Amino acid sequence: MFAKPTSVPKLPADLESNDQNQIHPAPARRSRSRLLWTLGIGLGLLSVGIILGKKQLETPVVEAKSVQAKRILPVKTLRAEPVSSYSVSRSFSGRIAALRSSNMGFERAGTLVTMLVDEGDRVVKGQPLARTDVRNLMAQRRQLVAQKAQAEARLSELVAGARPEDISAARAAVRDLEEQLRLQNIQKARREDLYRQGAIAREQLDEFTTGAASLKARIDQAQSNLQELLNGNRIQEINSQKAVVKQLEASVLDLDITVAKSTISAPFAGVVAEKLMDVGTVVGAGEAVLRISESAAPEARIGVPVAVVKQLVVNQRVEVSVGKAQYPAQVTSILPEVNATTRTQIVVLALRPELLAQVTPGQTVRVNLNEKVPSNGYWLPTSALTKGIRGLWTCFTVVPTDADGSADSNKASFEVKTEAVEIVHQDGDRVLVKGTLKPGSLVVANGTHRMVPGQAVEPIPSQPSSNNG
Repeated sequence: MFAKPTSVPKLPADLESNDQNQIHPAPARRSRSRLLWTLGIGLGLLSVGIILGKKQLETPVVEAKSVQAKRILPVKTLRAEPVSSYSVSRSFSGRIAALRSSNMGFERAGTLVTMLVDEGDRVVKGQPLARTDVRNLMAQRRQLVAQKAQAEARLSELVAGARPEDISAARAAVRDLEEQLRLQNIQKARREDLYRQGAIAREQLDEFTTGAASLKARIDQAQSNLQELLNGNRIQEINSQKAVVKQLEASVLDLDITVAKSTISAPFAGVVAEKLMDVGTVVGAGEAVLRISESAAPEARIGVPVAVVKQLVVNQRVEVSVGKAQYPAQVTSILPEVNATTRTQIVVLALRPELLAQVTPGQTVRVNLNEKVPSNGYWLPTSALTKGIRGLWTCFTVVPTDADGSADSNKASFEVKTEAVEIVHQDGDRVLVKGTLKPGSLVVANGTHRMVPGQAVEPIPSQPSSNNG
């Protein structure tokens, strides 16, 4: 059996508290000291962290600036060459010109007797297409030709003069009359003697006297005819006959023209599109018999500004667009008149004849031409520009400098500075700019995002870009 424990008497509350404090004084003091020490260390570490953080934020910037100031960047450069103009490709539109189509007819009425072509046949310029009956005209022509031949023969006779046979006959006639006159004079003398002797009457003597006078007149006439034959025909008579010949020639030519009008000929190379009449039909003057369409090379007519027209010449070759297709063309003519509204001139372009089946009259056609625009500036690659302020752009130029910042060409040290420029025109990966750039300046070609004004660089020349204009 265990004995009950003896109870311990309670102390007053104030005494108990003091006794506990006196009995456990060390642990309480150690807890407060540890708390204060922990708070102090935390505040110290916080202060150190803040100081170190500031140093870490400030030190890299300073070091970066220092390294950047000391680092020399190799950069590609190009020489700024001034230009006074540039070319712009502009598109001008027009239409495929309508091809000629003609309804063909006769100039005189008649019966259609021959149709020389069929629908779809290709014809050349001047080729006969159809004919009417011309038998009556041919008969008239033969009659005129015969009259003309007769007139020409008469003219030849007049020009040649009398034949030798006619002249000989005329001379013989003169001699015969002269012999008759001599005989008559002998008989007259005998009759005068007989009359003086009273053997004959006065009437018989007068008979022989009158006969001699008549023979003498006949001799004068024969001699005149002989002299006319010897002298030839008069010039007036020859000219009159020449006029008759020319008149007949004109009549034959007029009839030939009338015969020619009885045949239809192709006015241009083309295709017979339609036959409107058949053989045997009596057609009137001007009545359509068939229709042909031109098959020549198609033409394009495009309005071009006067400033651009000056850059074109006849026979110049260009490219035209019809829809999505490209075709070669040639400048055939430039019309001199300027449209008062559009201020353009019409340029006529000829396409190849084989394109006739691929293009249709009235289709829209375009041509691209280069227009020269006067403007001063410099061509730079787009990689040389960076965005500036107020709509401007900037580029970097390389200038020589020494350690003191003064220019000294003997020391191989360079830095960059900014130039403000304005873009005038862009062409692919290059731009035409103007601004504070000066001719001959070394411009940084690319990598401008890596540098700031005053950056030390080592220039490396690059291939110069070609100038446009």
